[in-house]
Amino acid sequence: MLVTVAFLSGLVISLAVRPPASQPAAARPEAAFEEVSEKMHWRFPVAFNTNLPVIGANILRFAQTVSRVSGGRISIEIHEPGAIVPAFGVTQAVREHRVPAGYTWLGYDQGHSPASALISAVPFGMVPLEFIAWWYSAGGRQLGEELYHKQGLQPVLCGLISPETAGWFRSPLQSLDDLKGLKIRFAGLGGKVLQKLGGAVTILPGGEIFPALEKGVIDATEYSLPVIDRQLGLHRLAGYNYFPGWHQPATAFHLVIDLELWQSLKPQNRQWIQTTCIAEVTQSLAEAEALQGEVLRDFSQTGIVTSQLSDELLQELRRATAQVLDEEAVRNADFAKIYRHQKAFRADYKEWRRLAYLKF
Repeated sequence: MLVTVAFLSGLVISLAVRPPASQPAAARPEAAFEEVSEKMHWRFPVAFNTNLPVIGANILRFAQTVSRVSGGRISIEIHEPGAIVPAFGVTQAVREHRVPAGYTWLGYDQGHSPASALISAVPFGMVPLEFIAWWYSAGGRQLGEELYHKQGLQPVLCGLISPETAGWFRSPLQSLDDLKGLKIRFAGLGGKVLQKLGGAVTILPGGEIFPALEKGVIDATEYSLPVIDRQLGLHRLAGYNYFPGWHQPATAFHLVIDLELWQSLKPQNRQWIQTTCIAEVTQSLAEAEALQGEVLRDFSQTGIVTSQLSDELLQELRRATAQVLDEEAVRNADFAKIYRHQKAFRADYKEWRRLAYLKF
């Protein structure tokens, strides 16, 4: 039989109970399956609109896939940004037990937990394959879990994308002088770097960027991949699109789950969630790589200027990044611990990458 329990957080969980002796388990083929799983329904806020390519599409696909592989035992009810939780408030809502879980970019937690930026996107940091290696096979996941377990949360890597663009600007970006006083939307550690270089940095959810550009609240912005930025219409208001994505060479997205709830789940349910997320890391990165060429071709045909930042400007950004990372490590012990670990891993990986890969 199934006993259903509902929680204020929105979790509904149905626990499989062994049948009485008069109804032997062998008489019900599904009995053995029920013993290692339970039915669960989660209200699930997300930080990105699900109509966005890649970063919105992948959480819908996760919900559909985990339902299929679990035979309907896991049901995820997706709520768009702002519907029940603000776009930047997903982690806080889970931490306060208002929802059982959510999907977000952990860099939005930077104000509350500075080290979160290191497991979401680091300027001049790891590229996607390097990040996957660090997270899954070199201790990164354990460090991320240690950081978030202190907050009563379980992080599960569930999406990864290629480098973002360096931003959209109304006028050419040629030197550091062009950054000074520039009103720009920028997120994460990259925003701290631009502040150090004189930029007037603000952070806005994706849905608020176009109106802010249109009204002149900001003069420039970064957000994500070209295919996503095009859907937001950023190219209609700012005609200069720069590369490379120095601030986010790889961008990771996570589920955040109430830790006590996560630990109470049957191992089968946890495995379904983890395995589906591993598949989504692969799928989201594949889409991120596959979809950009056509978008860039379209930009070139419609008058959008796409170009790379000068080597001189990149050197200044790299210098300021090193200062920001060192300053954050001094201020926060968790940041220092993860930062040291990443630097040690990257020192070894660098030699492998130098020897093994072609130079493009």
